[in-house]
Amino acid sequence: MRAQDIPGALLELQQQHQFRQRHILETPQSSQVVIAGKSYVAFASNDYLGLANHPALIEATQQALSRWGVGGGASHLVAGHFAVHEQAEQALARYCGCEAALLFSSGYAANQAVITSLVGRGDAVFADKLNHASLNDACLLSRASFRRFRHNDLQHLEELLASTPARTRLIAVDAVYSMDGDEAPLKELLQLADKYDAWLYIDDAHGFGILGDGRGSAAENRLQGERLIYMATLGKAAGVAGAFVAASQQLVQWLVNSARSYIFTTAQPPALAAAVLASLQLIAGEPWRRTRLQQYVRSVRERLADVNFQLMPSRTPIQPIIIGRNEQAMLLAARLKERGYWVPAIRPPTVPEGTARLRITLTAAHTQDQLEGLLDCVVAATQS
Repeated sequence: MRAQDIPGALLELQQQHQFRQRHILETPQSSQVVIAGKSYVAFASNDYLGLANHPALIEATQQALSRWGVGGGASHLVAGHFAVHEQAEQALARYCGCEAALLFSSGYAANQAVITSLVGRGDAVFADKLNHASLNDACLLSRASFRRFRHNDLQHLEELLASTPARTRLIAVDAVYSMDGDEAPLKELLQLADKYDAWLYIDDAHGFGILGDGRGSAAENRLQGERLIYMATLGKAAGVAGAFVAASQQLVQWLVNSARSYIFTTAQPPALAAAVLASLQLIAGEPWRRTRLQQYVRSVRERLADVNFQLMPSRTPIQPIIIGRNEQAMLLAARLKERGYWVPAIRPPTVPEGTARLRITLTAAHTQDQLEGLLDCVVAATQS
């Protein structure tokens, strides 16, 4: 795009109700936040277990800062792999039941690392139509044949797998879809991967810490096998930052030696690895957080069953209400904001045209009163 075209393009976004801008938080991440001097009950954060501002994570980080300093200083392969990084990777591998794990600065970097390291020209990658943008970008960057199958449509995927001449094949899916809250049929996907000699790569950004006993979607479905590669982010339920990939020892060694987004970037601050260790203890040791979330999900689905708009089928903390038109979604979000509730309106291109929505995100940090207040306002706003 030319410089002179940008003003017109921004104006067009505004006219289509797709213009985005950042909102500055003046408080730590919590169920109650202050934005522009006003307090809101926030149902917008992916801090599902309420750990982002937990005292144990703060203390672990502070102690690690005193011991290890702030910056990583170098890439992991040069001089930036600290003992606490190694401890966190070993703990993550044990927790997920895998041979090894590898830390990344973000889920975006992890997705690029895995996909571009395993497939390239002459290979084929198969991705669900509703995959996260980071998965799609990684598929495109790999230069492999990029085939997208209809959402959760196993028959369509099998048709694509059966028709490809590619020697190396990879299936990439979100375990939990971030804008709909529904889940991929992981057991059946692994069966197809076995049948067609393909890798199965699972992005469990929104399932880790939440599903099953907290170990995420793969563990809940008891998935195992050398074809399985598991990725989860650490900035959502874990309350920290970054991501990790868990798989066989050999696969992790291959990533260390071939993944450009791992090799050519400075290591994360070592203090964050200490926070990850503290977070794992809370995820494993405080199941009441997941129990509370399950109760809140039931409350949402019971109270909003009869609203005028579609409530997406989801058993996760992601509870979207499909509104349809961009301007209508923005109007409903504004009504909630006026009443002190921060619920984001999600619009294209993040979601398909005509499916703008309110995305209610639940956390264990919310109280029952906060949730009931929100649901009262949502029912009133959607019925008026």
